[in-house]
Amino acid sequence: MPFDFPIRKIIHVDMDAFYASVEQLDNPELKGKPVAVGGGAKRGVVAAASYEARKFGVRSAMSGVLASKLCPDLVFVKPRFDRYKEISLQIRSIFFDYTDKVEPLSLDEAYLDVTSNKKGNPSATLIAREIRDRIFREVRLTASAGISINKFIAKVASDINKPNGQKTINPEDVLSFLEALDIRKFYGVGKVTAEKMYHQGIFTGKDLKDKTPEFLEEHFGKSGVHYYEVVRGIHRSEVKSHRTPKSLGAERTFSENLSSEVFMKDRLEHIAEELARRVAKAGTSARTVTLKIKYSDFTLQTRSRTLPYYISAKDLILDTAIDLLYQQPLENSVRLLGISLSNLNGKDASPTEEKSVSVQLRFEL
Repeated sequence: MPFDFPIRKIIHVDMDAFYASVEQLDNPELKGKPVAVGGGAKRGVVAAASYEARKFGVRSAMSGVLASKLCPDLVFVKPRFDRYKEISLQIRSIFFDYTDKVEPLSLDEAYLDVTSNKKGNPSATLIAREIRDRIFREVRLTASAGISINKFIAKVASDINKPNGQKTINPEDVLSFLEALDIRKFYGVGKVTAEKMYHQGIFTGKDLKDKTPEFLEEHFGKSGVHYYEVVRGIHRSEVKSHRTPKSLGAERTFSENLSSEVFMKDRLEHIAEELARRVAKAGTSARTVTLKIKYSDFTLQTRSRTLPYYISAKDLILDTAIDLLYQQPLENSVRLLGISLSNLNGKDASPTEEKSVSVQLRFEL
């Protein structure tokens, strides 16, 4: 039976503990040691952890204090984003040797559509292996990969044999793979939605597949159609070579908590200046400004305003952020401030209609 939707040969390449691995690469004394890239044990947050550190439960976004308790020998290293970007560009140049359809998700991961590729190689599995071998030879870092018929399944597959491995989900195995998949692995199923699904007896893809479209729409609204399709292997999103961000932002964590709006206005000016540079580099503008406030007890608050016009200049970004700061009294002293812009210029354009095709199930990857 054919799939009645676009079927492609997609590779998801994910670098292994990228930031930490770069630090271990540049400083051989760190090899084999538990490493955390971040602000340090006192007030910082872990941006990335080596596999040696992960064995102790250290994870990204974890506070440095907790990470140090879990792993007393943890070595903190300050992030060097210029270096990470430099190596990321080297890796990306390898991708472009195989296809121009490359969609970077971040510095350390990307989708590649190799349905038709520059090497004329019909096997996406072999292409992924060759790319990983080249990354190891030329950059001296390891990468993992997932290969399948669409972006969603390829991304899930890339986690299966990490680190330094790869997994192919062939078309004939897609449906059984999705049926056995934990519901939390599906696109759009976060913590809250997962809890709702558990209450409805939905724990795996098979449980989800047993539900009718009417049931899913009744309990999960518009997302119900998405869940009904994705568990059947339907994910039409193409690899977009020029990926437009949905939002742009900048933030700062302070060495000491701030309790006065006067001091915060000074910090917001620097954040707005950095954000304005990023907006100019992206060649865009935005209508929605969001102020992010993280208090000393780690509770998070956001305040947003959508303007009747697009802005990109630092002064307008700053003025709106300050207005949001004074919108209501602060609940506590503040350890982090951030400004983000969304509703970007050009994001309201209607998506182009995708052409649905019918392809036989037998499709070697």
